[in-house]
Amino acid sequence: MTAPREKISAFVVTFNEEDQIGPCLESLRFCDEILVIDSLSTDRTVAIAESLGARVVSRPWPGYVGQKAFGLSEVKNDWVLNVDADERVTRELRESIEAVLAGPDRLGHTTAAYEINRVVYHLGRFWRRGGWYPEYRTRLFRKGQVRWGGAEPHEKVIVNGSTGRLSGELEHYSFDSLVDQFRRLDHLSTIAAETEFNNGERATLADLVIRPIFRTTKFYLLKKGFYEGYAGLIVAIAEGYYTFMKYAKLWELGHPEVQHRPTVHEVKNG
Repeated sequence: MTAPREKISAFVVTFNEEDQIGPCLESLRFCDEILVIDSLSTDRTVAIAESLGARVVSRPWPGYVGQKAFGLSEVKNDWVLNVDADERVTRELRESIEAVLAGPDRLGHTTAAYEINRVVYHLGRFWRRGGWYPEYRTRLFRKGQVRWGGAEPHEKVIVNGSTGRLSGELEHYSFDSLVDQFRRLDHLSTIAAETEFNNGERATLADLVIRPIFRTTKFYLLKKGFYEGYAGLIVAIAEGYYTFMKYAKLWELGHPEVQHRPTVHEVKNG
């Protein structure tokens, strides 16, 4: 006989995730409610999600913060688990979550949220020796004790109360390849630059020179990315590339004249 426990909702935000959403939702079958907030996908994401029993709400994309805040507002249960479409809940993590739902904490209501260690799979390996590891993210929480905040594209949960940590890992299948990684970094750096520009920030020479070098050095040396060999070096440089592109785009936004494409008449008249 299954021990009584509190109910839990899981929600996932999606856009064209037909290759990822199936395994993600399969790993969430222990949840009492699964909600997918879809940003008008044009592939089979919605059909796959519905076939696996998820409730799907389709709405335009307002940004990372806005979409996840909407997902939080839509779930029915007090305990909430948020995962991305390219993530999987492992068996050990599921058991840790179920222990929280069934354990003493459910009576005392003392812990508002829990951090989960996310392990990245990229370039043919799980990164457990350095670089991205460990990477704790607040993903399990009580609905009434959190809100969504952060700056685009780096949204985050803001907790009102104490936070614990769970055993087990959340597997993150972040990139299909280096081409996919650099494509996403280009996209995310654009969003980040626009956010900082709208907040009144402007790029300096130090931002363009020092910050990318520091980001690469931090990932490779301080966070021990070198343990992953060539892959660690490549990703460390990619981290610096993202930082450089963010501030280069921020500089460009502050100098609209450099975006002007001259007309044929202007070119002829030099």
